[in-house]
Amino acid sequence: MITHLHITDLGVIAGANVEFSPGFTAVTGETGAGKTMVITALGLVLGERAEQSAVRAGAQRAIAEAVFDVSGAPEAKHTARDLDAEIDDDELIVSRRVNQDGRSRATVGGRAVPIGALGELGHQLVAIHGQNDQIRLASAQAQCELIDNYAGNAELLARYRNAFDRRRAAQAKLRDFDEGRQERLARAEQLRSDLEAIARVSPVSGEDAELEQRITRLSHAEAIREAVALAATALADDTGEIPDAIGLVETARKSTEQAASMDSTLDAVATALRDARYALEEASSELTRYADDFDSAGPEALAQAQDRLAELRRLCRAYGPTLDDVLAFDTAGIAELTELEADDDTGARLRAILEQAETELAALAAQLTQTRTAAAQELTQRATAELAALAMPHAVLHAEVSPLGEYSATGRDRVEFLLSSQPGQQPRSLLKGASGGELSRIMLAIEVVVAAKDSVPTYIFDEVDAGIGGAAAIEVGKRLARLARHAQV
Repeated sequence: MITHLHITDLGVIAGANVEFSPGFTAVTGETGAGKTMVITALGLVLGERAEQSAVRAGAQRAIAEAVFDVSGAPEAKHTARDLDAEIDDDELIVSRRVNQDGRSRATVGGRAVPIGALGELGHQLVAIHGQNDQIRLASAQAQCELIDNYAGNAELLARYRNAFDRRRAAQAKLRDFDEGRQERLARAEQLRSDLEAIARVSPVSGEDAELEQRITRLSHAEAIREAVALAATALADDTGEIPDAIGLVETARKSTEQAASMDSTLDAVATALRDARYALEEASSELTRYADDFDSAGPEALAQAQDRLAELRRLCRAYGPTLDDVLAFDTAGIAELTELEADDDTGARLRAILEQAETELAALAAQLTQTRTAAAQELTQRATAELAALAMPHAVLHAEVSPLGEYSATGRDRVEFLLSSQPGQQPRSLLKGASGGELSRIMLAIEVVVAAKDSVPTYIFDEVDAGIGGAAAIEVGKRLARLARHAQV
């Protein structure tokens, strides 16, 4: 409940401190005394829109600050703690500052919060009802919320909203999947073509570099043969017509070993010459083998190597630039194609998920419809009984729960309050068929009924007595007194 309200520079009020007690409180005064500003100040701390015209003339800003006892408002206490607000001995301070330019700043328990957070918190703390602003009857959504609160649908609504979100997510995934299906089919076909092109060539990492070396070698075959032949002859001339390197080194070795037998200081030289002979003989053997292998590779080997390299380079131009890039493309392409070829399975899985979500959503929506229909009937019957004592003896209040074409975030129902003011009169929309005074009494009747079902801890009625008097006014007072037994009024 509200325990204290502080107002600074708001409308005609330069400064005011108002203390409120539990139960019933009446704020009275002459026209222009500032009664409306009290309601305006409370509206500001509860998240209503701030008008720059509300700032007192000559002042820089208007301030409204309220202290709430939240000991009997567990939902509001939970919301405040979610905002990291400080609650001291169940007291919660909510303030709002409005500057001359219309900008405003809000705090809850000493923490700056978005203005929207005040609205959520305010609905859990206070219900304000004015003659021309019946906030709980102003829209179909508000009327549906009133029925849900009376029915105790909070937990059911939470489950429904979770199912609604899951269905919406499943719809989005399936929609994206279906919209991209043709693109994925085209992508799969292109990948098959690309992978087949690579498979026909079957490239091997590093193969292009080896081919380039081979082509260079085969392109200079004659020069290589001549050079190898000359080197082989220089090392070992089988004809004996010219001195060869092996023979000369052998002669040097023998002579050095002969000298070393007489002077051991030449042993190392003799050993070096012996090693040189072995090295030259090994080199000669390698040249002979090379020449034999080289001679076996005819002109067709060059053509084959050139053709193979051309194939590899075509792949590199298409999927490269390097051969390793081609191989990486091949690996990634195989994985992607495998995933794309599982498209039918993916589509079936997404459709199954959506079907399950829709089944669950339909069941929860049906439960909401059932509880709302029962609650609407009970609430309107009880409220109609209250109206009989509020100078509306022939009025009958209805709450029509009708189906919507589509699921919404709050169900598949549209709730509308209807009023028959006279016998035989067709029920009309409440906002069209009731005067301002009648709306005040209807709202009062409804609040008297719902108060016993754990509604908000504080009710504020602005000019609830407008347009009524005599016995009806006495009955209004009785209802307010009855409501004050359960809540602050």
